[in-house]
Amino acid sequence: MPEKAAFFRLEGALSPVPTMASAAWLAGHNPRLRSRVARLGDLALTAPLLLGGPLKSPGAGTRVTWMGLRDLGEDRLVEMGREFAERFLIPRLRPAGVRLVREAKKDHTVILLSSNIAAVVEPIAAHLGVDEVVCNRMEMRHGRATGRLAEPVIHGHVGSEWARRFAEERGIDLKASSAYAGLDEDTLLLSAAGFPCAVHPRRHLRHVAADLHWPIVEG
Repeated sequence: MPEKAAFFRLEGALSPVPTMASAAWLAGHNPRLRSRVARLGDLALTAPLLLGGPLKSPGAGTRVTWMGLRDLGEDRLVEMGREFAERFLIPRLRPAGVRLVREAKKDHTVILLSSNIAAVVEPIAAHLGVDEVVCNRMEMRHGRATGRLAEPVIHGHVGSEWARRFAEERGIDLKASSAYAGLDEDTLLLSAAGFPCAVHPRRHLRHVAADLHWPIVEG
């Protein structure tokens, strides 16, 4: 019998902190790059691209975000990711989202979905006690980050096609499953689940949820 899952998008539904914040913090603490000023300058140059510039592919901006981690050692990356999660993310998790995770754990396979990297997401997953994590991972070579993400890349526009493919591979009944998200780009992800829920939604998603009579949870 297919299992039922609960998909939780970390960004928005559970955390108010954007992925870009962790990328900037990690890059700013990377001792291997040529200088702090150059690192932050490189990162700043990507901002116009991420805000609707010439990068047309939804995943392209996500890839560019992590270039500042180039040459960072794997052990140091894990250590810094844990520090960022424990200092800036876990203390700010949305109480309503955490309560929903706890409820879902009773009879669902809970899947945490994020465009952040594993070094940051896995400490949060351990804190929440979720069953599975779907997130980005840095490509490593000789024990150091290349500055690129390993395929497949998880970005902001995770849609219904991804959800259906993931469900087929894992033996999940999407019609019996739930999805919790708060970003405007999560509309298609929510629509793929039998029981969608908008958590602390942004304006566009709030309107969509109201029109489609999806539950809206605040806090």
